[in-house]
Amino acid sequence: MGIVYQTNKKTGITYVYRNEPYWDKEKKQSRAKRTLIGKLDSETREIIPTRAYKKKEARQAEQVKPGPVPITRMRRTFYGASYLFDQIGKLTGVREDLKACFPDTYKQILSIAYYLILEGKNSLSRFSHWQKLHAHPFGQDIPSQRSSDLFQLIDEEGRMTFFQKQGKRRIEKEYWAFDSTSISSYSDTLKQVKNGRNKEHDFLPQINLALLFGEQSGLPFYYRKLPGAITDVQTVRQLMAEFDVMGYKKVNVVMDRGFYSRENINALYRHHQKFIIGVQVRLKFVKTELEQVREKLKLWSNFDAQFNTYGVCQMITWAYEQERPYKGDVLKGKRRAYLHLFYNPEKAAKDQAAMNDYLTGLHQDLVDHTLKEHRMKDYATYFEVTETPKRGRKIKPREEAMREAAKNYGYFALLSNDVTDPFEALSLYRSKDIVEKAFGNLKERLNFRRMQVSSELTLNGKIFVEFIALIYLSYVKKRMQDAQLFHQWTLQGVLDELDTIECFEAPDHGRVLGELTKKQKALYDALGVSYPSL
Repeated sequence: MGIVYQTNKKTGITYVYRNEPYWDKEKKQSRAKRTLIGKLDSETREIIPTRAYKKKEARQAEQVKPGPVPITRMRRTFYGASYLFDQIGKLTGVREDLKACFPDTYKQILSIAYYLILEGKNSLSRFSHWQKLHAHPFGQDIPSQRSSDLFQLIDEEGRMTFFQKQGKRRIEKEYWAFDSTSISSYSDTLKQVKNGRNKEHDFLPQINLALLFGEQSGLPFYYRKLPGAITDVQTVRQLMAEFDVMGYKKVNVVMDRGFYSRENINALYRHHQKFIIGVQVRLKFVKTELEQVREKLKLWSNFDAQFNTYGVCQMITWAYEQERPYKGDVLKGKRRAYLHLFYNPEKAAKDQAAMNDYLTGLHQDLVDHTLKEHRMKDYATYFEVTETPKRGRKIKPREEAMREAAKNYGYFALLSNDVTDPFEALSLYRSKDIVEKAFGNLKERLNFRRMQVSSELTLNGKIFVEFIALIYLSYVKKRMQDAQLFHQWTLQGVLDELDTIECFEAPDHGRVLGELTKKQKALYDALGVSYPSL
């Protein structure tokens, strides 16, 4: 089976057909049956599926008779890890939601997701080899070309419906952690690949990916792909708009200080979103409140041993503003907010060491004449450079600015319109670490540090399948943390241990499950899944 492209010379339109070869017994020759899939976009070179093709695929999926698939050949496969993922799919509702959104392709999506988790360091070209040895939902090979076709069939409507279904499965009062990361690409055909600065300040062609995670469940259920030049602070208002589209109500979000701006806080209030967001200590309203409590903040009565941190809550009034273009004015009002101020002695020592390294780096840049664009303001803030014909060039530290910075070593702040207890706010804020770890999983374990695709549709579909794999991976990691398995196991070690369980299939004899050890049964139990039995 392959893909055939045929261009109409009169209209210039290129039609895309699925080509299925077969043997004609009467003519005793090979023939082919072609099915129209869609048209080829002349600019992006992407396949635009026809409505008739989509409906046909959906009808074929509905006609499949329920029940176990009959065994037609003798086969021995690794079964244990795939069984684990099957059960996770049921517990999280992922399988059910995928089937509702992509009835004709959900099994292929799940099979590729399983492969990405278990063989993350290998490219999709190795799927054909892997599937010969492993049980998986689709149960058949998905050649490299077919996987590209599959990615292109994952449309926006299906993705958004899946996000909506998964979001409604989360606890309504659960806080949702939101963060973004950058993924590098050198493709000239992807429109959203733009030069931007990543977290390490490298200026590279990239796209940005924003993720939303449940604080209690530890599971992702929403993402957005953004142009590489978009900064964190620009994404919040769009996030609020999409919450409305997906019907998310009473949402509570946690964001780091990269998302802070007055416009974003106003947008959160306008959409009635509960939030906890990091804010910089150098902001004027934060400095004002900190000076009032700086001395009492370090009293034992404000100390929490669990966090080794001092904390207080200051109730403040937020000056709310809302532009009303239809009236040509700005609506102003007052909103209640809670500013949580903290001091951590360990952080103070780390801040001082980091600042010393940073100032040394700034000074060296000035000495070597190798100024970096993202540091330009700080060169002038912390150093004075003078040059005269007689004395030459001199670099003098601005000690007053350095003393001002040293005043705030160890201090940090959070802003909320909901949580009044500083350490409850801190605990919820630290839950956003799960998003940062998820980005690590995407880039390292799921092999997504570089985008190896050449079209927008393929990229959109691949990110979605990677996202499905991330849900399963996040579930396993969360259960391992809760069961304290990381003291004895690595995540790879757990999956490898379960993946050794075999299943033997033979026509007219059914399926026979291989032996399970006590260790494997204990792992299934710790992961919240009953161990397999046939």
